[in-house]
Amino acid sequence: MSDLAIEYGDHERVREVVDRLTYCVEHVSVSFDGWEEPHVKGPGLYFAVIGDSDYGTYADAMGDNCWPRDTAPAVFDGDALAAAAESVSVAQDGGVVVAVDGEIESQMVRFRDLGTRDEEADLVDDVSYEPWMGSRHMSAIETSIRPEVVATVTLSEETGRVSVFRDGEANSMRREEIGGRWRGE
Repeated sequence: MSDLAIEYGDHERVREVVDRLTYCVEHVSVSFDGWEEPHVKGPGLYFAVIGDSDYGTYADAMGDNCWPRDTAPAVFDGDALAAAAESVSVAQDGGVVVAVDGEIESQMVRFRDLGTRDEEADLVDDVSYEPWMGSRHMSAIETSIRPEVVATVTLSEETGRVSVFRDGEANSMRREEIGGRWRGE
């Protein structure tokens, strides 16, 4: 597949989509109080903002795991998005596909590992994993280097860490860093 015709990563509206997802994931992380409890799994999320509708060539449906489009069809209703994300983060598994226009797909997916097809093998060389990364984050960083993908956003269910991946690069904040000086304690 060729590179995207539009540079979605620099597009103002697409940056807003990624920002809204990031703020939503940060909200879910900060809202959960059980991170310090032993043997407690917290909420986990994985969003992928994509620039094409043919993601089926690199993603597989995750059974009955679905995003609640009836209550949160797009990223632009903050309250509905946050409520849906909180629910999905503890009850569903898989990646949530978000189009560059902010529309959220219903079916949740598993993104295929890179290098499983010959044309993807070269992309694997661009991936650098960090010691803190679990399987969700390793999938998200790999998915982020696909030419069709603008960015991926994750929430770690182990630590509450929020990460945004673009072109194989991670911008990650531990839970205690979220919100910076604006965070109320």
